[in-house]
Amino acid sequence: MLMLAAILLPFITGGVLLFWHPKTRAIRRAYVLCASTLTMVLALSAIITCRGDEPLVVLWMGGLLSIAFRVDGLSAIFGAMASILWPIACLYADEYMVKEGAQDRFFSLYLASFGVTLGIAFAANILTMYLFYELLTLSTLPLVMHAMDAKARYAGRVYLVYSMAGASLGFIAMIFLIHYGDVMFKLGGSVSLAMGFDPFMLQFAYVLGFFGFGVKAAVFPGHSWLLRASVAPTPVTALLHAVAVVKAGVFAVIRLTWYGFGPDLIAGTWAQWVVMAACAFTIVYGSSKALMTGHLKRRLAWSTVSNLSYILLGVTTLTTAGLVAGLTHMIFHAFIKITLFFGAGALHYKLHKDFISEIEGYGHITPIVFTTFTIAGLSLMGVPPLAGFSSKWMLATASASVGAPWGYIGTAALIASAVLTALYMMHIVMLAYFPREKRILSGPIPWKATQDPGWCMTVPLVVLTLACIGLGLCAGPLSRFIQTLVFG
Repeated sequence: MLMLAAILLPFITGGVLLFWHPKTRAIRRAYVLCASTLTMVLALSAIITCRGDEPLVVLWMGGLLSIAFRVDGLSAIFGAMASILWPIACLYADEYMVKEGAQDRFFSLYLASFGVTLGIAFAANILTMYLFYELLTLSTLPLVMHAMDAKARYAGRVYLVYSMAGASLGFIAMIFLIHYGDVMFKLGGSVSLAMGFDPFMLQFAYVLGFFGFGVKAAVFPGHSWLLRASVAPTPVTALLHAVAVVKAGVFAVIRLTWYGFGPDLIAGTWAQWVVMAACAFTIVYGSSKALMTGHLKRRLAWSTVSNLSYILLGVTTLTTAGLVAGLTHMIFHAFIKITLFFGAGALHYKLHKDFISEIEGYGHITPIVFTTFTIAGLSLMGVPPLAGFSSKWMLATASASVGAPWGYIGTAALIASAVLTALYMMHIVMLAYFPREKRILSGPIPWKATQDPGWCMTVPLVVLTLACIGLGLCAGPLSRFIQTLVFG
């Protein structure tokens, strides 16, 4: 029942905000933080106490169709990551949304999306996961369109069209799994090899499902919605790009690959080479576009496109080392990218700066923002011992172990992307701290004149930055813990 409580509580508390409008910002902040923190406690309690239990069937619809929940190693990783980051994002959003308006509606959907994400994490079969996967689109669509201006409405339409297209392909894969597979997710695959099937058709269904669920994971060519969604308020884009939507796409692909069709069906076949090729191309393409983009949030969005395929490249190697490396990078990237987006949001909130050329020389004016941004940027580049280095090294070695041609191509793509990442991240940092002569701000900036935002935004930035450092220092034990969780 802890799983159900964790899933339902955000829906209930979020729904209350649609009818009860707190009189002050402090009351709303306390309410939202209490709701999100209690949900985090319930989710983590479920992960600790319920892992390995039999599935909880909530609704049986006849035959093999049921809505069921269970905590296994993979759901523990994804659920814990979302649970830890969501209350921090709620605190950040409290200050940021002051200038955006419609805060009760915003936090209502923000909380509801938390419950939907936990529903995806705790889903015991593909039907349950698919249901909450589609609910995630519906709950985050109004958040993307929050401003309700022309750009926001257009971004919402693009997001909806891409999500529906991806859902259609994912639905085909789901039908094949329900027909040929076991009811519940099972590590190693749920497809019954004794039932008699056409391997090519199942592999084709897997590829369709990969690109379908891969839409939310921004795999080329289903990536464009992510760039359009950058018009949303920063607390939304931070969760879209770091935790909720994109990581739900990655999570769904992992379920499909390792717990649905299974490595035995895919390894060494044309299906594996197709998905690995898509990941390798997306890695380089996303990093290249990031380097050519002058808008700060859009540069970070292109970076997300690239880094999500880092994770999927590890997953599609179909090796234990590759999956562990992918999951490690999924956690690292979540903490790194949410920090970077929060930094970009702070610059927009305080200075109304959105383009990289506009922040030239402002490093000393927002010392907390740019210190945390720089550390997170170094982590994204993979500078040891920060988070990012170990996972990238593990991904490169796992990809190389697959051999020629696509294993080596994947490793080459990771190396090329690392160089591009260093260029597009250090470009931002160098301009902020070392402006060109014509842009040097005159005179020292006294501490009282700095333009850092309030504590609701700076505390999450500092906490997340410390987490990036701590995760990097504990990368070895963490990856071994992940392997134990998933593989036992």
